[in-house]
Amino acid sequence: MSEKIGRIKTLLLILIVVEVLGLVCLYFLFDLDIKIAALYFIINTLTLYFLVQYYQEDSQNRMFGVSRILGSEAKDAFQFGQIGIVTYDDNYTITWMSELFAERGINRISKKLTMWLPEVNDLIQGDVEKVQVQIDDRTYEIARKEDARILFFQDVTEQHQLEKAYQEEQIVVGLIHLDNYEESTQYEEEQEIAMINNNIRQPVVEWAKNQGMLLRRLKSDRFFVVLNERIFKQIVDERFSILAQTRKASQQLDVAITLSMGFARGSSDVAQLDEMVNQLLELAQSRGGDQVAIRRQGEDVKYFGGSSEAQEKRSRVRVRIMAHTLRDLIKKSTNVILLGHKEADFDCLGSLMCLSRIVQAYDKPCCIISKSGGMEEKLSGAMTLYKKELEPRHKFVTENEALNQLRDGTLVIMADHHHPSQSNGPQVLEKAKKIAIFDHHRRRTDLDINPILVYIEPSASSACELISEFVPYQTGKVDFISEEATIMLTGMMIDTNRFKVRTGTRTFEAAAMIRRWGADPQEADNLLKDEYSEFETKTKVLKFCEKRDNGIVISAVTDNEILSRSMLSQVADSILTIKGVEAAFVIAKISDSQTAISARSRGRINVQVIMERMHGGGHLSAAALQRENTKVEDLRTELITTLDEVMKEE
Repeated sequence: MSEKIGRIKTLLLILIVVEVLGLVCLYFLFDLDIKIAALYFIINTLTLYFLVQYYQEDSQNRMFGVSRILGSEAKDAFQFGQIGIVTYDDNYTITWMSELFAERGINRISKKLTMWLPEVNDLIQGDVEKVQVQIDDRTYEIARKEDARILFFQDVTEQHQLEKAYQEEQIVVGLIHLDNYEESTQYEEEQEIAMINNNIRQPVVEWAKNQGMLLRRLKSDRFFVVLNERIFKQIVDERFSILAQTRKASQQLDVAITLSMGFARGSSDVAQLDEMVNQLLELAQSRGGDQVAIRRQGEDVKYFGGSSEAQEKRSRVRVRIMAHTLRDLIKKSTNVILLGHKEADFDCLGSLMCLSRIVQAYDKPCCIISKSGGMEEKLSGAMTLYKKELEPRHKFVTENEALNQLRDGTLVIMADHHHPSQSNGPQVLEKAKKIAIFDHHRRRTDLDINPILVYIEPSASSACELISEFVPYQTGKVDFISEEATIMLTGMMIDTNRFKVRTGTRTFEAAAMIRRWGADPQEADNLLKDEYSEFETKTKVLKFCEKRDNGIVISAVTDNEILSRSMLSQVADSILTIKGVEAAFVIAKISDSQTAISARSRGRINVQVIMERMHGGGHLSAAALQRENTKVEDLRTELITTLDEVMKEE
């Protein structure tokens, strides 16, 4: 302020000198009466002097008032820092604004501060130290003076613009992969390959270039892209439309080509981004493809897409390699421990018994953890029925018994799951040094273990299908009895809803092979039949059904009746048989402390994405979750909120 007054005084001095020189010239050149001119000069000078003096005194008075109220630091900010100051009363009514606001045409005196700038509520309450607000086209950072009703406004527009520009130019790296491209073009004629390239591969290339990405082809089906945060935000806002475009083009050409992508961001370490993006692409593919996995350094992985079932893309070559790798691991191990998931079902135990017979073919000691972690009711009945036949051929143990057999050379195999939290042998996994995973569920972001072999194929209908394919490639003799094969076939029947969903040609080939091993389809069907009490329970659960938009049905059992997980899934499958129902969710208590959801879909709605949002998992058409100490009503409310969010995003 004093600098402004000083400049004004300098200008006035110059003006006075010019006027004096003008009077002298008029007197000598034109012989004018200098008395009149001098009088005008004196009056003009005095007027200007008093105006400047008044302005200076007024400024000093205001500065004195500010200094008295705010202290010397605030006075300095007001005088030299060009920082805006606002004062307000007990009712949050603005009582005074500094001249910074007047210069910018902002006047809110006598107006409610919190109505003008709602963002300052948290600042006034002491929840935050600073807030940023947008006023007209400028950005201000607001701080509050403690123990006073005063706010300081600092114009940070330029800084904000620089930060925004810096953020927008941050590097993002990506990998784009055409799933099943090589398999789809391997035996096609040149004309067909050209059509695939023109209608599927080339649009992907053009999409990347039109978005402004730097694109380089690594292989015929894989591309490396470099982009910035601004471009990345654009493709996220459009929700990676190229996924649907590729899917549609593939359907028109009758090929099973989908798109998988991974994008890594949030780091200046290029090597770290490279490692991240490869992991992300692997995640997208292991979850079935047709989706995007993105991750910012230090944050969790997010997924887009995944709206179609995983296509059969595991080649027989890969199956043979995995079978031989498993064989070599078994031979190099002192013994093998097999474990499944909690509340084991037919698919879980059937796949474990298949692995047990493979291990025994190489004369290695083997045990199955089945007496810990629980077992579904119908499976428990089957194990009782076949006890005499199965116990001489398999060693069924508890987790503690398995721990006693754990050695440095022990191979631990997880089947039908891939995360320790799901396992019926978490302590074994914690102490094991060699772990292999065989699963058909879409891969979770973090395995939380360090396996030496991972074979996760969501395209497989079941773990029994996946592992049974290893048998023909074993060099040791693997044999089965009818009871083992029947349990495996039953597992496939359950996971495919009696071969109605998630079935490919490989599914029926595996079922035919298991049938040759002695599986009895009629016996499998008998194992799945309901008792009359179960029929009554299903009928009771169905009365809680409520139909919502988009063909969604929710059955929330609110009478505190405890149901089995298998009962929930059976009811969900029954609801899907109703015409017009696209997805079914059954919510009920499965123990005194646990509540669960069983989700089923015809395929149009991805229930896996919905369950993952609620920290569950599964497949596109079959998923589930369970919670500790949660009410059915609360879980229903959360489910409805999640459904609304997912549907809006789509």
